[in-house]
Amino acid sequence: MTSDNDTTYDAADNSARCYTEAIGAIRLAGVKAGRFLPIAGRPDEIRASPLVEDVRQVGPATLYLGDSTRIVPLLAEQGAWIDACVTDPPYELGFMGKGWDSSGVAAAWETWGGVRIALKPGAHLVAFAGSRTYHRIAKAIDDAGFEVRDQLMWIYGSGFPKSLDVAKQIDKVDTLGPRRDRALRFTAWMRSTGITSRTINRVTASSMASQYLTDGEQPEVATREMFELMRPHLPEVPEWIEGLVDARTVESENLKKRPVLGTHDKEAHAAVWRAQYQDDHVAPVGKITAAFSDDARRWEGWGTALKPSHEPVCFARKPLSEATVAANVLRWATGAINVDGARVEGRFESGWSKSGSPASENRALSGPNTEWAPAPDNPAGRWPANVLHDGSLEVLEAFPPSARDAIRFFYAAKAGREEREEGLSGSRAVAGAGVGALRDGTRTGNARANFHPTVKPVDLMRWLVRLVTPPGGVVLDPFMGSGTTGIAAVREGCRFVGVEQSPEYFEIAAARIAHAQRQTEREPDLVREITAAVRKVRPGGQGDLF
Repeated sequence: MTSDNDTTYDAADNSARCYTEAIGAIRLAGVKAGRFLPIAGRPDEIRASPLVEDVRQVGPATLYLGDSTRIVPLLAEQGAWIDACVTDPPYELGFMGKGWDSSGVAAAWETWGGVRIALKPGAHLVAFAGSRTYHRIAKAIDDAGFEVRDQLMWIYGSGFPKSLDVAKQIDKVDTLGPRRDRALRFTAWMRSTGITSRTINRVTASSMASQYLTDGEQPEVATREMFELMRPHLPEVPEWIEGLVDARTVESENLKKRPVLGTHDKEAHAAVWRAQYQDDHVAPVGKITAAFSDDARRWEGWGTALKPSHEPVCFARKPLSEATVAANVLRWATGAINVDGARVEGRFESGWSKSGSPASENRALSGPNTEWAPAPDNPAGRWPANVLHDGSLEVLEAFPPSARDAIRFFYAAKAGREEREEGLSGSRAVAGAGVGALRDGTRTGNARANFHPTVKPVDLMRWLVRLVTPPGGVVLDPFMGSGTTGIAAVREGCRFVGVEQSPEYFEIAAARIAHAQRQTEREPDLVREITAAVRKVRPGGQGDLF
């Protein structure tokens, strides 16, 4: 039995879904009748909308500045007809305190419902997610009417565990009471000022409001940097609050007594991150210490988190409009994946076998007598798998020794600084931006022009674009960020539609994609290859791209 509120909610939800389905049906009928062109929208008409802050045409890429949840449906209404969506949306983790990573937009079915309207029947959606929040994003995609076809797994070796050292926390228990008392005094004053959570999160570009205003769990005193951002929205600040902000920590006497066993050979990644983004005072090279108290010694070696080493990717497809995949492919050029175009180079195609005898790819090998040995070669390369990796030694060592020279899965190294910054010479570099310690082993404090914190490797995005997009097709990324999917689309000879809400990231994406476009134009062999592929699939159609 449901309450009246539940009934009202269900009715509203069903009404929204019916609207989405109706718009989709109208769009489909319009395309079949020739009223809409199968192109990436009409920028001149869309530019006039108050929802769009800017439109930039960069070669075959059309970039929109604004809220993708409002612009993507607008693209559909104006005639956009997209072949594939490849995107790296917010993981809804509040990463680095970024407000855009905790808005809930990627976990809302309405977001993906708008994408679904803009896609052709049978078009694929490829969306990255976090290991902790994949289920929320996948459910939203499923609820929006997509068919979830698979889950890809991108495995890498450069993640670092953000684990709490339980023994150290036990030794610090002498500070917990005083520290919490100081924090609660700060949050009580903040509440008395009338400042709202929305204002705090907006001016600090974070999701820290809950900790600055709470009277319950995890109260925090703001860092000096964060407090100065909030100051224009606060009344006169008393001296005792200024004192709390200046001295946010309480030193532990027990921590001072922990035996020092040695020092780390380099800065701890987590410590560097805290120093840059949480204003903590962290020694450049951390000491290795042992537990001091009896209680701490009992829990030495216990923590709270595993090392992150994979990101799941939701692989979904919009329902077909035709009775069969073949009919849908012939009508819309969507519904299938480019298996041969995404094959993985390597000697071993047919899987592994016992004692070197040929083995079927569908044969499961298990039991104590199983031996790992290569099956016969196939020059076409391996069938693309749903496992991807970064090629790091740490990942390769997880595979059998005989497999490491010709690994069975597609790999793309994480984006290094050169790749992230390519095309941004002359752009303003921001000190302490990005997460270099996370991505490429460089220090987080280095100034960089591309300060987006979660840049994917171009080769990885190119492989995904090639897998799901027909030659010369249109690729959508509603969460464009610094433009890596756009670069991949341009390099694969596709047109691109990107939407980004941050003006700073928008400019970075425009510069990087423009650079990729210039590079592609200077490679005549690549241009000829792309044009031939387009004409093969679309005879008499799009023609030369560049």
